[in-house]
Amino acid sequence: MIALAGLLGGVALWSAGLHTQGGRVLPGAWVLLPLAVMAGVELLRRTAPATALAVGTLALIADQLTTGSLATVVMFTDVMYAAVLYGTPAAARRIPWTTGAITVAVTIGFFAWLRVPDALLIGVVTALISFFPASTGVLVRNHRDAAESARLRAEQTALLAEMDRTQAVAAERTRMARDLHDMVANHLSAIALHSTAALSLDDERTTRDALGVIRENSVEGLAEMRRLIGLLRERDGSGTVSAAPTLRALDSLVEQARTNGASSGLRFALDDRRGEGVALPTPIDLAAYRIIQESLTNALKHAVPGTTTVELDGSDRALTVEVRSPFGDRPGPRVPGSGAGLIGMRERVELLDGEFEAGPVTAADGGKIWLVRAELPVLEGRESA
Repeated sequence: MIALAGLLGGVALWSAGLHTQGGRVLPGAWVLLPLAVMAGVELLRRTAPATALAVGTLALIADQLTTGSLATVVMFTDVMYAAVLYGTPAAARRIPWTTGAITVAVTIGFFAWLRVPDALLIGVVTALISFFPASTGVLVRNHRDAAESARLRAEQTALLAEMDRTQAVAAERTRMARDLHDMVANHLSAIALHSTAALSLDDERTTRDALGVIRENSVEGLAEMRRLIGLLRERDGSGTVSAAPTLRALDSLVEQARTNGASSGLRFALDDRRGEGVALPTPIDLAAYRIIQESLTNALKHAVPGTTTVELDGSDRALTVEVRSPFGDRPGPRVPGSGAGLIGMRERVELLDGEFEAGPVTAADGGKIWLVRAELPVLEGRESA
């Protein structure tokens, strides 16, 4: 449309006898040839701006050898503008400087040649058809690039926000799964063990003892579930947050393991060498409790008859937790494991920048034991708390 309008406008000006200059080398209809070429390069202003500018410049020079057409000059300014706006970044930087230098050179050259103030008008015209369109193209291109950059930044921000939200949801699901496993697995394992024993042994007293243990673990499991639900709801019905278990309840945890493992020949001992009045950051305290709870649960599931020992040793820098249980082929009923407990313990320790190991080792007396060892840095835990 620009090419067609320019061509028709130029033909109309020529028909009316309106020219920009007179008495040139090529008078008459020769003015239509540069006009037609300039209209043709307008078709390339967006797809091949560099080619359009080069051919358009030649057409403009040819126009100066004729009587001249205002339509040719106007279309050249549009080609110059398009070369900066749609051209390469290097061309967009180079063309304004080049046209500015040409404008200065033309102004000085004609003034030195003609020696009249009117020669300065030639420089003004040169700037109007070259430097000003190029400068306008630079401004429009900068605004366009800035708008595109802002759009890309907005898209990247939205993408990062969505990634953060997805990661936060995944991390929360993992934490919930870990807490749910730690809370419930111990009690359900005891229930499964004693119900299996009650079903396999036809003894009334054994059955009654097993049912008592099952009831006790069911009640405690429900209490743990209520605590977890309270944490998920932020606050319970009384408006206070439910308290998380700590190592202060470790004696009760070991005693419960003794009760649950008595029928299977399992014994449990606690060796706490931390000293009196040692305060731990809440994340360290909870992680240590959960590691011991899961280790005792695994001992109830898989340990052979013998003594499982829980050892705690602490300093100002780290808390060390070690749980040793007899390892071997266990007779009688067993509860299958999924491996989620070891994964959960390892995740808890890694979140606190600690060290964790679990696996069978050879004891000092030559027997096989299953060792769970976690070292939790107290200083880092205090900072994260």
